[in-house]
Amino acid sequence: MGRLRADRGYLWQYGLAAARRKVAVTLLASLSSLIAVPAMAQTVLAALGDSLTQGYGLPQGDGFVPQLQAWLTERGHDVQIVNAGVSGDTTQGGLSRVDWTLTPEVEGLIVTLGGNDLLRGLPPETSRANLDGILTAADDAEVPALLIGMTAPGNYGAEFKQSFDTIYPDLAEAHGALLHPDFLGALTGIEDRAGAIRDYMQGDGIHPNAEGVALVVEDIGPSVEALLERIDTGG
Repeated sequence: MGRLRADRGYLWQYGLAAARRKVAVTLLASLSSLIAVPAMAQTVLAALGDSLTQGYGLPQGDGFVPQLQAWLTERGHDVQIVNAGVSGDTTQGGLSRVDWTLTPEVEGLIVTLGGNDLLRGLPPETSRANLDGILTAADDAEVPALLIGMTAPGNYGAEFKQSFDTIYPDLAEAHGALLHPDFLGALTGIEDRAGAIRDYMQGDGIHPNAEGVALVVEDIGPSVEALLERIDTGG
């Protein structure tokens, strides 16, 4: 009986020692993770826009956001872009979504809105007020913004075009935001307009195909890099 009690005492002490060793190993692992060199955190951007941002009509991976993220990754940027594009959205829709788009993780905002305002012939002063509200929300959240413009067609008249086209540079200057003048500038600037529509646009003549998006990304990418630089420097 005494031997049994002794054996039980030994087993208890052995178990206690083993438990202590396990706790010690766990603590050492935790401390090692604390003193290890931390990995650089990804920079999170949100792309607030309409179908051009959302990737309308394209397979997953071929839209603006995934192609832009791949372009930036290839150039050495550790970035995650949140696709906050909604097909059919106007500047009013973007304004209604901006507060919950600017989550605490978001460090930079890309704004591409206004195309559907044009398609609906909405008054330029309405578009201006909505975009002003979006940039004000970014200012309040202390999130740097890149405003990507649109260019009005001439069929609404010279006065409308003048009023609409000046929205983006005016607001970018007023809010200290970065500006890229025209989302579709890489395509509308192609001299062979008919060839550009045939080769780089979807059948609706409004949305770029995958090859067209690649040209758009090559054009806009440097402006997004400027946004990343502004985030990095706190400017």
